[in-house]
Amino acid sequence: MRVMVNWSAVIGEFVGTFVLIVLGNGVVAGALLNKSKAQNAGWISITTGWAVAVFAGVAVSAALGDADGHLNPAFTLASVMMTGNPIRLITYIPAQLLGAFCGAVAVWLQYKPHWELTEDADAKFACFATAPAVYRPMWNFFSEVLGTFVLVLVATALFSKRVSPAGVAAGLGPMLVGALVWGIGLSLGGTTGYAINPARDFGPRIAHSVLPIAGKGGSGWRYAWVPIFGPLAGAALAAAAVRVLSM
Repeated sequence: MRVMVNWSAVIGEFVGTFVLIVLGNGVVAGALLNKSKAQNAGWISITTGWAVAVFAGVAVSAALGDADGHLNPAFTLASVMMTGNPIRLITYIPAQLLGAFCGAVAVWLQYKPHWELTEDADAKFACFATAPAVYRPMWNFFSEVLGTFVLVLVATALFSKRVSPAGVAAGLGPMLVGALVWGIGLSLGGTTGYAINPARDFGPRIAHSVLPIAGKGGSGWRYAWVPIFGPLAGAALAAAAVRVLSM
């Protein structure tokens, strides 16, 4: 049986995730790196920047013919559980990981003069991947499960026929998802930095590991399983809830 791959969607997942990381990790770098004009902008700036990053990434992926705009392996897993089409697992997820890696490289290049001016290795790492405010692996895992559960559950509700009987207005979908991620960041993000997306964390973590970043420290691989498996578990739970509740 011949499997048909929607290459427009795969390209959309790659480019959309690239944009997501450029703008998302870019706002973190602007807020944390020395001599940046946005230095010390704070958590509100970071969560707002990530909300816009999600909106922009989803919009770009849609413009490229990607009707799904997942940009997130956890969302892809939930989609497969809710609607089928497992081919997405082996086409979307590699594109998302590669897009996230390339986005992180772009952020490194954008702020190239600032890495050597910043002494704090943890601040540099935060411009790539997440780390917990308090290292308690099981509770950190719970935080990522809960954040991703809310992401998938509410996003599914926003696009449901009961909430929008005539369908979401053209162009409004990316804005709704961006606003949702903003809310998650403000409400739940203070514990782990709300990865809620394995590609968003894993791709840039690899980039941090391999790039010649001036004065960098370790890449936190002991913790890396949390922002990978926590979001996947949260998405799976949300998909199961959607099916049980017939949303």
